[in-house]
Amino acid sequence: MRLSCFVTLILLCPVVTLAEEGFVSLFDGKTHDGWQGDIKGYTIKDGVLICDPGHKIFTKKEYADFIFRFEFKLPPKGYNGVGIRAATSGVQAYNGMEIQILDDGHEVYKDLQPYQYHGSIYGVVPAKRGSLKPTGEWNCEEILCQGNHVKVTVNGTVIVDADLSKIDKTKTLDGQNHFGLHNEKGYIGLLGHGSPVEFRNIRIKELK
Repeated sequence: MRLSCFVTLILLCPVVTLAEEGFVSLFDGKTHDGWQGDIKGYTIKDGVLICDPGHKIFTKKEYADFIFRFEFKLPPKGYNGVGIRAATSGVQAYNGMEIQILDDGHEVYKDLQPYQYHGSIYGVVPAKRGSLKPTGEWNCEEILCQGNHVKVTVNGTVIVDADLSKIDKTKTLDGQNHFGLHNEKGYIGLLGHGSPVEFRNIRIKELK
């Protein structure tokens, strides 16, 4: 898809169609089809998937290289995460990667480390700040994962552009062993932490 087309989709957000070339929907707006885990912890209302605090769900299918697009809405202090190339048990920030979903401008998070900001690969790669819309508004996000390349785009701005081959999984910013950092594939998860974060228009394009 040409850049101009992607920019057009971002400008149209949140009224975005699922007719993008090569993309398939991961959420039909009515059921939990295609998902596993704590599905009762994610309420569906008016085409929106709402996290009941603390619950995690995962795709039933594993993905290797892909472009993952979705929209999300944060409440004040909202906190969630997107697991990529992750396992369905354990801590996804370590057995795969966790992309932060966070109202990082809230006062309660004033002492965050840079690798905890919204869009960061938690503990590993810090994200640029300033691309989130005010709490209560819908945001558009894209996560590209292709080989060692991970790129996160929020509301049309690239906030992470990382080469994982240059990162030692045992020498990360948070000092933890991110043993799943170089996984070739894994599940995509919505990782609830304690807030009713909302999701919609969840779709993916596998890259060959």
